[in-house]
Amino acid sequence: MIENTPRKAKAFIAGVNLNDSNFDYYMTELANLTEAANMEVVGQARQNAEHVVAGTYFGLGKINEIKDMARGLKAKVLILNDELTPVQIRNLEKLTKLRVIDRTELILEIFSKRARTKQAKLQVQLARLQYELPRLHPSENNLDQQRGNGGSTGGGFANRGAGESKLELNRRTIGKQIAIIKNELKEISQQEEIKAKRRNQNNIPKVALVGYTNAGKSTTMNGLLQEFSKHSDKQVFVKNMLFATLDTNVRRIELDNNFSFILSDTVGFISKLPHNLVESFKATLQEVRDADLLINVVDASDPNMIQMIRTTQNVLNEIGIKNTPMITAYNKADKSERNYPQIEGSNILYSATDPKSITTLANLITKRIFVNYKRTRLLLPLSDGKTLSYLHENAQIISENFQNDGIHVTVRLAPEQQNRFSNYIV
Repeated sequence: MIENTPRKAKAFIAGVNLNDSNFDYYMTELANLTEAANMEVVGQARQNAEHVVAGTYFGLGKINEIKDMARGLKAKVLILNDELTPVQIRNLEKLTKLRVIDRTELILEIFSKRARTKQAKLQVQLARLQYELPRLHPSENNLDQQRGNGGSTGGGFANRGAGESKLELNRRTIGKQIAIIKNELKEISQQEEIKAKRRNQNNIPKVALVGYTNAGKSTTMNGLLQEFSKHSDKQVFVKNMLFATLDTNVRRIELDNNFSFILSDTVGFISKLPHNLVESFKATLQEVRDADLLINVVDASDPNMIQMIRTTQNVLNEIGIKNTPMITAYNKADKSERNYPQIEGSNILYSATDPKSITTLANLITKRIFVNYKRTRLLLPLSDGKTLSYLHENAQIISENFQNDGIHVTVRLAPEQQNRFSNYIV
């Protein structure tokens, strides 16, 4: 029996270059995003201009050229490199007879397919509703129905007044949905903040993996778990595709030299990440804001590496992260001819699938986050199990020895812990 594999929709991609030196890079991203949305890119076009056309994005000549090229390539969808206004989308659909998707809607579609947890699903839903709200329109053509902009298409309203009434109804409905989702996300966020506060109280350093989507963050986390964690079975999902995971994964890494830290793997970034999506995911990115050290994972084999580093920095700036110490980790060195692993200052060239590289990365992390920790010898009363339990949970114990005069503990203390245990120092 032959299985029928669903055919991918054929898509034509296009954009207006406003004298942007990164335009080719953005178009390459757009093609990758289109493939990630399970569509096939069959052709592309671009227009160099000083500004976009207010009503149609492209000039009329370019629109006719795109229409003819797309028809010849049997494309059904036109995907554009910017976020368009509702008027621009409607006019382009009318002129090209194609379904028009802008960059923002494309990214939202990918995120909606990738969301797994309740929090991620709500965040994507919120961003999508905020995107759709200003795009509601009283017209009821087939393209509006396909886009799903807010409700039933049955009945049909005969006059403009009725259409406007339905438009207001749809706006109120979406407004209510937005309010409900925000309340749900607020409750989830409060729960996550409680968990984060508990981790912060433990005084265990926090390290967050950040970077461009598909650079190897999750593979790096799995490598560290495999080498150092007692729970290497708690590995995270990895797949070679954009935005493989939208959820923040948090694990404890316990190194061979009695050091340990909390490691989080966050959603990947991309250029022109929709502002509503960044706003919606700020709660998910809480681990990044709380981190003592960031590891910016970069795909060293990608020719657009420099732009990817800038993309990550721009998103970090947008969520208010500017002064957190950072290691730039150039991954996928196995795809180059350079020797690895190697460290230069706060940079490392490595391969996330290479155990030696992972050990080298762990050593670099250790040097960066434990630089102010002090090796201290403490003598605790034999009856003081509470303090010993605290040290086990919140400090880096090197050794402990029960003797007649008390419990001899050698421990590394964080700067904020050193005064707390001054009475026990020997």
